[in-house]
Amino acid sequence: MSEAGLESRLVHTLAVNTARPSKHLFLSPSFQRLALASWIKENICKKECCFFEKDGSGDVCKCGYAKTDHTDEAIKPEDFTGESWNIHRHVREAPTDAFGDISFGGLGQKTGKYARVSTDTSPEILYQLLTEQWKLSPPNLLISVTGGAKNFYLKSHLKNMFHRGLIKVAQTTGAWIITGGTHAGVMKHVGQAVRDYAMSSSMQGKIVTIGVATWGIIHNRKALVHPEGCFPAHYLMDTGNQGQLSTLDSNHTHFLLVDDGTHGHYGVEIKLRSCLEMWITRKWTGVTIPVVCVVLDGGPGTLNTIYNAMLHGTPCVILEGSGRIADVIAHVSGLPLIRVTIALIQQLMKKFFGQEYEQFSDGKIIEWTKKIQDIIRMSHLLTVFRVSEDYHGDLDVAILQALLKASRSSEFLEVECWNRQLELAITWNRVDIAETEIFTEESQWKSSDLHWAMFSALAGNKPQFVSLLLENGVSLRDFLQEEETLCELYTQLPSCFFLRKLAKQAFGIRPRACREQGEKISLTYVSDVVRHLLGKFTQPLYPPSTTTDQLNMSMDETSLSLREDSPETQRDPGTDLFLWAVVQNNKELAEIAWEQCRDCMSAALAASKILKKMAREGSDADDAEEMRELANHYEKHAIGVFTECHNSDESRAKKLLVRMSHLWGRTTCLRLALEADDKNVIALLTQIWCGKLSVENPVWRVLICMVFFPLIFTGFLLKPMKPLGCWSRLMYLYTSPQVKFYWNIVFYFAFLFLFAVVLMIDFQSMPSAGELLLYIWLLSLVCEEIRQLFHDPDGFGFRKKAKMYINEFWNILDVLSIVLFLIGLAFRLTTELFYLGKIILCIDFVVFCLRLMAIFTISRTLGPKIIIVRKMMMDMFFFMFLLSIWVVAYGVAKQGILIHNENRLDWIIRGVLYEPYLIIFGQFPKNIDNTEFDMNSCSVNATDPLKPKCPVLNENQSPVFPEWLTIIMLCVYLLFANILLLNLLIAIFNFTFEEVQDNTDKIWKFQRYELIKEYHSRPAAPPPFIILSHIYLFIRSMVLRRPPKIYKEFKNELNPTEDEELLTWESLMKDRYLVSARQEQSQSTERRILDTLIHFPLSHQVSQSTKALQWIMDSLKSQGLPSKDTQSRNETPDSFRNTSEKGSGFHVYSRQFSYPNSKLTRFPVPEEKVPWEVLIIYLNIIKYYFFPPQSHQLPLLRKNPGGRTGISGRGALSRLGPNLSVELVFEGYVDDCRNTDNAWVEMTVLNIHLDRKSQVMVDINNTVTSSVLQREE
Repeated sequence: MSEAGLESRLVHTLAVNTARPSKHLFLSPSFQRLALASWIKENICKKECCFFEKDGSGDVCKCGYAKTDHTDEAIKPEDFTGESWNIHRHVREAPTDAFGDISFGGLGQKTGKYARVSTDTSPEILYQLLTEQWKLSPPNLLISVTGGAKNFYLKSHLKNMFHRGLIKVAQTTGAWIITGGTHAGVMKHVGQAVRDYAMSSSMQGKIVTIGVATWGIIHNRKALVHPEGCFPAHYLMDTGNQGQLSTLDSNHTHFLLVDDGTHGHYGVEIKLRSCLEMWITRKWTGVTIPVVCVVLDGGPGTLNTIYNAMLHGTPCVILEGSGRIADVIAHVSGLPLIRVTIALIQQLMKKFFGQEYEQFSDGKIIEWTKKIQDIIRMSHLLTVFRVSEDYHGDLDVAILQALLKASRSSEFLEVECWNRQLELAITWNRVDIAETEIFTEESQWKSSDLHWAMFSALAGNKPQFVSLLLENGVSLRDFLQEEETLCELYTQLPSCFFLRKLAKQAFGIRPRACREQGEKISLTYVSDVVRHLLGKFTQPLYPPSTTTDQLNMSMDETSLSLREDSPETQRDPGTDLFLWAVVQNNKELAEIAWEQCRDCMSAALAASKILKKMAREGSDADDAEEMRELANHYEKHAIGVFTECHNSDESRAKKLLVRMSHLWGRTTCLRLALEADDKNVIALLTQIWCGKLSVENPVWRVLICMVFFPLIFTGFLLKPMKPLGCWSRLMYLYTSPQVKFYWNIVFYFAFLFLFAVVLMIDFQSMPSAGELLLYIWLLSLVCEEIRQLFHDPDGFGFRKKAKMYINEFWNILDVLSIVLFLIGLAFRLTTELFYLGKIILCIDFVVFCLRLMAIFTISRTLGPKIIIVRKMMMDMFFFMFLLSIWVVAYGVAKQGILIHNENRLDWIIRGVLYEPYLIIFGQFPKNIDNTEFDMNSCSVNATDPLKPKCPVLNENQSPVFPEWLTIIMLCVYLLFANILLLNLLIAIFNFTFEEVQDNTDKIWKFQRYELIKEYHSRPAAPPPFIILSHIYLFIRSMVLRRPPKIYKEFKNELNPTEDEELLTWESLMKDRYLVSARQEQSQSTERRILDTLIHFPLSHQVSQSTKALQWIMDSLKSQGLPSKDTQSRNETPDSFRNTSEKGSGFHVYSRQFSYPNSKLTRFPVPEEKVPWEVLIIYLNIIKYYFFPPQSHQLPLLRKNPGGRTGISGRGALSRLGPNLSVELVFEGYVDDCRNTDNAWVEMTVLNIHLDRKSQVMVDINNTVTSSVLQREE
């Protein structure tokens, strides 16, 4: 083999390889172009004339090309001497010389791909060119747009709806749009739609628009020719000089330029385009690609396209109002066939075609009438898109309806047919059509049959379809029964914060890389990330996967211990789906899934916690705000359900609040609300605060009983919860959190009183008895703080518990007061630091007094005010920083101007900071004004330590400082410090007050919960007697090694039966809450309607509508259009088809254009010309005999009893007249496609009762023969 041949072979091999997807093969663009050129030359051909014969005058061949466009062999052929030019003989194929990239220039530099192909090119080769060489993804839908090839006018409303609907279909389905490809007519409108889509910044992706045009009619096509391909070819759209030719449309992405070797002949591409469309839609890959034909305007050629497409089962969508043949079909589509007459078609064609109608012959009108009647008869394939003022649907709805109608009548199995319809509806997110057209009584769906649809709706974010599927029998338990389904859903998560953390946790890579590598996400990783978001106080939601690599043995042992400690619980599919929707911040899907949750309150609170955590850790501010809004939404849901529960059954509601949820990491609603900082939910029940005492007891009664405890045996306290013994009553009184709190307040006041007495009266060098008691009292307080630090009933762990302890403001004051007391105590025990120790203890007394404010947290009125004070203190801190700038600036300037070289630090601080600060409160200095200056108030040389240094003096001992400057500086300082900054501080305080005041109830409930929880676990005895309880607890836990007491008031694990009953009741309350919420929403809607009616009374609206309808009726009558026609126009096509079939009874298959097993075409016989009694002039009637006729059959010509068929003779039948056949269902004339005017098929019914003993096989032929002979007579 030659070197050139080897090179060509190598290039071809690599070209084939590049067409196949490979993960490791990366080729340069230049080599890819070389490979593409090699493949196209190998597989794609063009056509060229090989025999030049003049066509009349001039050097133009009968092929249409000029003499200069022919080769020398074609001008002087040796093989065709003496022959006449024939397209089948004198046009040959040759390797194509026009392919590559096409650039249209202009704004945006639009580029595409093109190839010149022969009319005989295989559709399979063209599909390979599109998908393998041009790298197009296989389509999910094929949209063939046909119609007028010349420019026509579309109304702006219809044009916009066509553009919007076409692009919406192509974008949502990944469809290919196939047109004629030129910049005229319907192709131009499609191009404009694609252009508008490309210019829209809100849309992404590229619409595949393939133009299949005739090569011989393309203007400026020489720019596309190059033997090695053009990359790119610069094409000029010169519409002004194109003449009878056409230019390519710049908005198409790909062009197939069909060449038959002629020039100037339109319609060459129709056959190849039809073959390509049919080949794409066949089941060559096991998947049927639907195709739909969209028609705008059009002439007779478009009518043939519609007719042939519908004969092949392709649904067609006709746009009414687009013009010509489209309007003709649209106007008769709703009429019965008996009314679609030749006269009507003539009238409509004359109306819509205008002057063009004069060119139509009577024969053509009859043929077109017949075709239109056949088109109307196939109503399941015909959809008319009508635009009216009260209809605002787009073209995409009409296309979907057309495909749904066609799929019902297809040859698919019933289940496959319904699945295909549902797939189309989901792809386009048309839940309204799915509800009315698919989920009907005719369709019988099983839950398992819809699992694929549920997955598609969830992964595609179609919440309305998820609701529809759940309503129609999809079981979430069956759908999520396999763990792989949920794992795949997490793999298909959209790009979000959770997916990034999940991918990093699982693989340490980006989410996109995870998808590209095909990695699946285990639920173990999901559980780890969710536990991080919920908090470490929860246990893993999902057990560790058995397929996960056991890299960390300690982790495995821990998880195993967790599984052993906790009973095995079955997952709730609603909870799984709700969590999947929440982590992606999808409100619609989360709302649907929340309604399916069993433990709805815990789910709502967990969602609030997760969303708030993601909002804090996320980097996107907009996403964080949406997460916080959704968190508040589910906080309201939790409040609403709990309110319904509390109103229905208070005891159950309390139990629901503290029950341990196995579905959410063995935590409680109360704990989740605390972690999520949901102050609305943390409204702990008053019964826990009162303990075993009745909640109806007023506070004063409880206070009296605390002192005079025998009163509890007299009934002084109202109604105990149940009859109790004397000792039980006494114990329940003093162990109540309410009583503990009151005793602690009393003894805290006593502690402060003792502390004050010691500091002011009894502070000796040797501690007195009162001071020693104070030390013991403080020791009990220290022990209590240590107990609170280590008391961990929820299992937080010391680190988490210590962090929570420090984060509490009152605990900080406790620690600070204790530390200061210990420091002061250490100092006062030494002789040198005795007085300093007392000073520190005095300061500590202030801190202890501030701690007293915590008692007001139980008050609904004063509790929020403490928060206001705390927030104002923070505001004050930032304000002091701002104020210090002015104070220091003025103080340094004043000190430098007045005093010369002051070296005493204490007086420098006084002059720079203290005096400017006092000026704010009205204490103005006297040394800045000569009129008030006193020499006795200062020391000249700073010799007196009790007096400030005098200002700079002159010889007369008077100040020399610029008095005008110091006064101006003081005025400016007072203006900014006193007026501006102080009013700013007041405004800040006012804002803080209003902000907290608006949330007073929330803050009070949250503080009250914290206080009740603290005193619920606190020992009953107040300090200092509480130290006895501490000694008891120490002996119990450290010496006796007994486990700590478990309090069920805040966390209670129910038995399975009780837990199931409680969740069932909660689900019922949730349904009540949702119903009431929807009623409130509907009532608000009704209120808006009523407001509208108040402004616009109904009588006024009715009168206006009546006037408008009357005007419409008058206009219609003036135009001569009776109401009966309007009524018939509004009837459904199905009813007309039934009426037509029942009324006419004419044969249909016997009048098909193409006669079977032949290339013959019948004469078109419309409905009205079928009966023999109706006169009709046959033009070019064909007499056809499949077998040569015998002489004795010629005089026996008989007329078809069903009427005319459009062809005479015997046709493909065996004899003239009736051709009998046996059928067990039908008897009489048969509408057979082989029927002719003189030969037809008839059937007879034989009702034979056979006896097993009879000789059936002997007599059957005689019986049939005698029956046939009797019928002929």
